[in-house]
Amino acid sequence: MVSGPDPQGPQRLAPVPDPEGAAEPTRAGFVALAGRPNVGKSTMVNAMVGRKVAITSDKPQTTRRAIRGVATGAAEQLVLVDLPGVQRPRDALTERMQRRVERELKDADAALMVINGEEGVGPGDRWIAALLAAAPVPVVIAVNKVDRLDAPRVITVLSAAAELGIADDIFPVSARKGTGVLELRAHLGALMPASPFFFPPEDNSDQSEAQLLAELVREAALRRTFQEVPHSVEVVIDEIDRDRSGVTRVLGKIWVETESQKGILIGAHGKMIKQIGTAARKELQRELGVQVHLELSVRVRKGWRGDERALDRLGIE
Repeated sequence: MVSGPDPQGPQRLAPVPDPEGAAEPTRAGFVALAGRPNVGKSTMVNAMVGRKVAITSDKPQTTRRAIRGVATGAAEQLVLVDLPGVQRPRDALTERMQRRVERELKDADAALMVINGEEGVGPGDRWIAALLAAAPVPVVIAVNKVDRLDAPRVITVLSAAAELGIADDIFPVSARKGTGVLELRAHLGALMPASPFFFPPEDNSDQSEAQLLAELVREAALRRTFQEVPHSVEVVIDEIDRDRSGVTRVLGKIWVETESQKGILIGAHGKMIKQIGTAARKELQRELGVQVHLELSVRVRKGWRGDERALDRLGIE
């Protein structure tokens, strides 16, 4: 289940009282995940939560909002903030993404820097490390994708991560396969302050249902488009209607910035939008647990990434 939306930005929610008869005090806090675009932060959040709460793609700028996944154990709760990929702002969209990164880091109890083990430590990682060095919270580093490296390469990347000088604890992990994730999660849990849980144990995200469904549709579009199209795609869910027969009707719009992008998304004889709709519908049915009838349309909204009002409507703070 997902809880309500967060229209006011990175505010702490009222803690949930400890269950009666709890055997030991609980710990709870916020962990901000930082890293270059496409290092696997969303996959890391999903792995620690134990289910899909953040979409994944090999395209940069996949994560535009600070998605919060909730990982709850017997006595600890991590509120995992999957920050937009840290990068130098280029337009109104990336400026908002960067401001959200800075606010979430300020409010976090710990920061987790994720490094792409395949690519090693580069200038972008060092720029992020300098940002984290100024944050008044403990920093942990996860070197991700080690399942794709041999042992000597793993040692080299771990050494380079240690040379960043921002963390005493560095974990080699594979978020995709789950290797090292439980150990990392336990370590982060031990860093959290003593506190009642912020969310009921059954919750796994703070996204609204409409936002989560929109992200699943966007993921389907991202995985089937190339070049400039993925960066210009946004999805809005206009209606979620549950009828008595048990079928849920979802009505959504895909925004793009140009007519040529619209043509690519629709495809010859509507082939591409049909493929996107079919893939998205399967994900929506998996999420909702019911049969879904999905209707999608593609609309051109020129320059939406630089339109402050459009970004407000989309909830990109």
